[in-house]
Amino acid sequence: MAEGAVTLSYAARPRVVAKYLGQLLLMLALLKLPPLVVALMHGEPVFAWRCLAVIGVLLALGLPTLRLAAPARVQINEALAVVALVFLIDPLLMSFPLAGDRLTAVDALFEAVSAVTTTGLTTVRGLHDASHAFLFTRAWMQWYGGLGIVVLSVALLSGHQMATRRLVDASAGEGIVTTSRAHARRMLAVYLVLTAAGILLLWLLLGDVENAVLHALAAVSTGGFAPADASLGALPGWDARFAVIALALCGAVPLPLYLLARQRGIVAILRDPELRLLIVACLTVGLILAAVFHANGMGWREALPQGLLHGVSAQTTAGFSAIDAAAVGDTAMLVMIFAMLAGGGLGSTAGGIKLLRLLILLRLVQFTLRRTALPEHAVAQPTLGGRSLAPDDVQRALLLVMLFVSMALLSWLAFVAAGQPPLASLFEVVSALGTVGLSSGISAQALPAGLKLLLCADMLLGRLEIIALLVVLYPKTWIGRRAELL
Repeated sequence: MAEGAVTLSYAARPRVVAKYLGQLLLMLALLKLPPLVVALMHGEPVFAWRCLAVIGVLLALGLPTLRLAAPARVQINEALAVVALVFLIDPLLMSFPLAGDRLTAVDALFEAVSAVTTTGLTTVRGLHDASHAFLFTRAWMQWYGGLGIVVLSVALLSGHQMATRRLVDASAGEGIVTTSRAHARRMLAVYLVLTAAGILLLWLLLGDVENAVLHALAAVSTGGFAPADASLGALPGWDARFAVIALALCGAVPLPLYLLARQRGIVAILRDPELRLLIVACLTVGLILAAVFHANGMGWREALPQGLLHGVSAQTTAGFSAIDAAAVGDTAMLVMIFAMLAGGGLGSTAGGIKLLRLLILLRLVQFTLRRTALPEHAVAQPTLGGRSLAPDDVQRALLLVMLFVSMALLSWLAFVAAGQPPLASLFEVVSALGTVGLSSGISAQALPAGLKLLLCADMLLGRLEIIALLVVLYPKTWIGRRAELL
């Protein structure tokens, strides 16, 4: 069986990858227009011409691919390679305008990767001196990196069902998604509505439309880039801070559930096990952190909102903060590490392992224990939410959990070997791999370039859920027998 599978496998066809990668790069060129407009509006010519240079490169790479014929079939490895390559190319190019005269090449790349992966880790300090275009570009990249690139990919590959199946989340549910194109259009509509509602709410609370836009773009994408060094601590009151966190929580909810709520009512989605676990996890982590903060000398009046804010921020992988994460204490850092690793809902903008996969593992353990009490020849299958778990679902959940944990441990060992503090290093690595953005203070301009690049790799692996990036790096993706083009 294994030999037959190898015989039937095909390497990616460069012309197919080039065809769809080129089209996505043309779409990315359009997405560079808002930062260009912001730079021109605020009289920042250096940033503007650098954006123009990036647009020129994207057009030069993308326009020639329009002449390539569209294939009748797209392989899964080709679809995953296209998406992964976009996430690699975009930050490489956008590091040029982000650099300006403030950042080194490595720091600019770090900022760009953090932005497009919706992480929010930064080495930049003194954001009050940053240009308007710099701050907007970071938030804008988080917004389209959160959902936009995958939605564009699904829409572009519409009609190639086997390829898009790996790009469309399995949590969508029956009766909601009929085709890949419909899925892309509906997810984008939900994303736009959440973003518009968030901007309006924050504008009313802050009275500053620019600040509202920056926070809303970063919150809906669970990105975490704030336009101030103090993050949410710079906002005037708890109403605005919790509005941002509530918006991040909305982004961490599986987006197809919003469509289900519209079709069947809110009560229907409250039966979703992943949504219930997300709410319970946010409250539990928040209350534990509040208790820890109180035990460390903070009054309950301050500890409770701080705990809930940071609990939701860690669990949704938003990465906003109102106090220095490096000063919360070892116990609080350990609690947030577990929350960041678990992450939000599958089919949301959140990072981490995803709660649905953890539910699958827990149900598998429960099923294994139950099987010990069943007759030897009894027929039984694990279920979740009233549905049977397919072997492929269980296998992928196990594989991704194993890969996430393995990558976190390997990266952590590299930091410890370089002389970084063990707990702070683990916190930083998990934050990068979970695309969270909370920092123990390690991410700074003084951090060695090699460790910055390692965190960049972790952020990309976390955003692409490891598999897609491994597909690009796997030699047999590119070397071997290829199927006919048409």
